[in-house]
Amino acid sequence: MRRRPSVLLSLCLWLPFAAVAELAAAGEPKQTVCTITVNSDDEREAFRRNLPADRFEFVELVEGNRPDWLASACRRKVQCDVLVISGHFDDGSEFYSDKLDSRDHLPVAEMERAACTEGCSGLFSKLKEVYLFGCNTLNADPLRFASGEAVRSLVRAGRSPADAEALARALEARHGESNRERMRVVFQGAPVIYGFSSKAPLGARAGPLLERYFKAGGGADVGQGSSSTALLNLFSQVSMKSAAGVTPADLQAGHRDDVCRFVDDAQPSAERVRFLHALLKRDAAEVQMYLERLDALTALLARAPLSADAIEARASLAQDTDARGRYLALARDADNLATASRMLVIAQRLGWLSDDDARRELVELVDARARRSAMSAADVDTVCASNARDELGPAAAALYPARAYADTTANAAALACLGQGDRRPRALRGLIADDEREAQVAQVYLRHRPIQDADELRSVTAAIARMSGGAPQVRALDTLAAMRIADRETLATLALLFPRTRSIEVQRAIAGVLIRADYHAMTRPELARALRASRIKSADGDDIVDALIRRLQAAS
Repeated sequence: MRRRPSVLLSLCLWLPFAAVAELAAAGEPKQTVCTITVNSDDEREAFRRNLPADRFEFVELVEGNRPDWLASACRRKVQCDVLVISGHFDDGSEFYSDKLDSRDHLPVAEMERAACTEGCSGLFSKLKEVYLFGCNTLNADPLRFASGEAVRSLVRAGRSPADAEALARALEARHGESNRERMRVVFQGAPVIYGFSSKAPLGARAGPLLERYFKAGGGADVGQGSSSTALLNLFSQVSMKSAAGVTPADLQAGHRDDVCRFVDDAQPSAERVRFLHALLKRDAAEVQMYLERLDALTALLARAPLSADAIEARASLAQDTDARGRYLALARDADNLATASRMLVIAQRLGWLSDDDARRELVELVDARARRSAMSAADVDTVCASNARDELGPAAAALYPARAYADTTANAAALACLGQGDRRPRALRGLIADDEREAQVAQVYLRHRPIQDADELRSVTAAIARMSGGAPQVRALDTLAAMRIADRETLATLALLFPRTRSIEVQRAIAGVLIRADYHAMTRPELARALRASRIKSADGDDIVDALIRRLQAAS
């Protein structure tokens, strides 16, 4: 039989190891808890109060007196072991504050730049845990989708419709850039990222929950790089989730490399142009997923002075007819004119289209949509904005006469914005249409081409006054309100309509026009009395009609 060692021998063997462990613990460097507090400080203070000072030191990265505080942290070579970010994050573009006196914010684009730029990557490279206290910070819903034109481009490239759909879904999974995936990209290699898949608790609630967590011994888990079941359970009713940062073996690793090439400003311009060229050689469907990033990078390169190497790389890109052909086919097939317009601008910057070529391409797309009666309010917005300085005039001169297109408000508005002035009356008629889509088109058109002529304004107002009431008339009146009318005859027409209508919503819409109008063009005492005598009493208490009457009386 094997003899057991004596207790004394066991103790003698254990003591040296215990001493070494104690010495190692005593010499263990403190972990750095970086905090980015752009809104509530409840979360930061809960961590600060409960983590022992001999194990953790805190560094607040936000410097209220300077906007470049993240870059400042990079220059100071701060390295974070734990990161706590507190701020609203509703739309996924930035952490921000709801405090009126605060301008502090943290764009995700700046986080990406910090994570990807060699001179700053140390800020996040050692992270063991990230705590994101903001709504939707780990929401997994894609922010970008594989569009119809992306699928069609894959079919044009020779894939079957079923294969094209499957590949488009795979591209969406890889490049859809949900909030969760963007955070995984930023915090590459971080073992644990905590955040929220939907609504997050405000600091006033999150702080006490963290206190409960720490009082139950949760502090021992901080900085260990492993997900805490206790913390997730405590916040489970408010959608807390955890994820891990992207690793080299991850499906997203290639996507992260692309993102970093897009945002790393330290790269030489020639390298950035060569990256663009390599990217544009890929399937057009994948290129389309990067459209916003392409727009930003090509705009940056168009403004920046280029080295001789970059000029040579740009010339090589401009001469790539295969990539150019695939890209322009995708642009011409875009479901939305705004997407096509943006792609044409990018093609100009890449040297694939001259300014005149890009304008001609856009006008041809407008022509094709008008012929199919496929023009939408969003398309009209794009056409009018693109021709704000009448730069499309020469290309638009080649358009067919108006009679060649269907008689719709959208066609009329688009053609009017391209210089066919005789289409303006038809576009304005959409304002009094019963069809909400027609009215929306007219409203978009008028934002770009407002009424300047008094006779035209009076004619439009008279037509609105003849409408039978209801939602269409309210919509039309709301459009007039944005014009801040100063014409006496127009205001008189609206004042006469007020007592005739039996709709409180129409009366409120009229008041909305009058309260924004030029008071010098109104007979204020008489109008105030007329409004008070004929108004339909609101069951909800004071409304805009009451506010208008008080303002008229005060201005008398």
